[in-house]
Amino acid sequence: MSLMGSFWVGVSGLQTSNNALNTTAHNMSNLDTTGYTRQQVAQGTRSYVTTYKGRPQWQQIGRGVNYTLTRQERDYFLDVNYRRESGRSAFYDVSASAIEEIEYIMGETYDAEGHEFSVALNNLWVAIQELSKDPTSAVNQNLFVTRSYEFVSAASAVYTSLGQYQDNLNQSVVKEVNNLNSYAEEIEELNRKIVAIEAGQEHANDLRDRRNHLIDELSKLGNVTFREDITGYMTVRFEDVDLVKGGLVNKVELYTDPSTGFYTPYWQMLANYTYDEEGNRIVTEEGIQGALVFDLTRTVSSDLNTDIGSLKSMLLARGDHRATYRELQNINKDGEYEEGWYDRHISQSIIMNIEAEFDQLINAVTTKINRIIAEEADRVDPDRESDYLRDENGEPYQIFKLLNENGDWTTSNLTINQQLRQNPSLLRFRKDEHSEDYPIIDKLREAFEEKIYTLNPNVETPLCFRDYYTNLVAQIANTGSVMRGVQVTQTLATDSLFNAREQVVGVSSDEELTNMIRYQNAYNASSRYINVISEMLEHILTTLGR
Repeated sequence: MSLMGSFWVGVSGLQTSNNALNTTAHNMSNLDTTGYTRQQVAQGTRSYVTTYKGRPQWQQIGRGVNYTLTRQERDYFLDVNYRRESGRSAFYDVSASAIEEIEYIMGETYDAEGHEFSVALNNLWVAIQELSKDPTSAVNQNLFVTRSYEFVSAASAVYTSLGQYQDNLNQSVVKEVNNLNSYAEEIEELNRKIVAIEAGQEHANDLRDRRNHLIDELSKLGNVTFREDITGYMTVRFEDVDLVKGGLVNKVELYTDPSTGFYTPYWQMLANYTYDEEGNRIVTEEGIQGALVFDLTRTVSSDLNTDIGSLKSMLLARGDHRATYRELQNINKDGEYEEGWYDRHISQSIIMNIEAEFDQLINAVTTKINRIIAEEADRVDPDRESDYLRDENGEPYQIFKLLNENGDWTTSNLTINQQLRQNPSLLRFRKDEHSEDYPIIDKLREAFEEKIYTLNPNVETPLCFRDYYTNLVAQIANTGSVMRGVQVTQTLATDSLFNAREQVVGVSSDEELTNMIRYQNAYNASSRYINVISEMLEHILTTLGR
């Protein structure tokens, strides 16, 4: 190679080393940048100068090193696995948090400031026992009515708190859906920019970092799949439906239930709409059935990948209405019998399941006590000629009454009989012949000890009132223990994948400093090489000049 041609070798070394130093400096400056992917300079050879094409081989002279591109160091399979597992981890984080909140509401945690319902239930039982010692005592009668009032109040407070937590989750759903749409719109915007930039010779690595970070965040909300085409455009599917594709974003909208106010996410482009006379779009529950983002009736399973995403977990935990005892009997929210209703719509919702089971206990206690008093009044005086255990209208006294007479005996529709609360002695438990009515007290005691109740249709163990609540709390504790166990395991799996991915995409300051020293030395070597060639040319020209 001629001396002038040798300059190409030195110049190529300077250019490539300079690019490598710039890339290394860029890595170092983004050491703590969230979502940043380590970049690396790819090097190749410049085209050769062929001086001879004969046999046995061609004679070629190299012209130095060539800067090919600055590439990102990523592993597709680690990305896929990490995003799936991070979504699963987010799912169980929400579930575990919901269980902890329920434990707090029930007042069963050691530091709870919530409604200790177990105390109210136990006090009612103690009041009945005291009544059995002397049913005619005004003190015992007053205690019985007072404890009944406390029981209803505590039950109402627990049920109301469960409903308020559903409302809080409902608002969180709005926030998560807004985030989902925001991520999708930004991904589409980044797609356009990346395609435009990479249509030339540049590589939009920093834009790709932002896009990858958004997909990471999106994967925490639900099951995400993605594919990049040859132009650099990223197609994203969310829950097996196209979210970003072909320059369009299929936004997720929210349908508001008119009776509960609960939001249901649905795909904007897949829903069927009706229109009023002015052309305004009307969204109906029937119109979004084929456009629902999540099928919440599917069994939650890691094998089926149906346990992915915080948004889905929120919807499952919240449910779609306030559950009552009737749904344990497969009575749907419209009041009609529907086979398998409980298993499909109630059992997988943490809050709705507890609401239904808790409401069943309150319904059983209140209706049983009322029934015993009414039956005793009819037994003592079937002709209704006596005022024993009857009001001025001749109707048996009821300890518990309905707030709405047209409603059902659910926790939210119960109150205490104010007449009895003001004058508990109306329950004198002394017959007209002045004998004490011990049989009714015995029936009240038996009602608390009778094992004829089960938590839900899938449990066969018969329980009494006190055991029912104990088992309800134990069920919550067991579910919480399982959820927290899965949460810990899933967190470890996610952290393991995150660390493995960081080994590929993460920036190591030690490694980058080593590269900086290497590229700096290569730059210096190329510079010295050029100086040597320059001195040789100067020497030749000086010598020839003489």
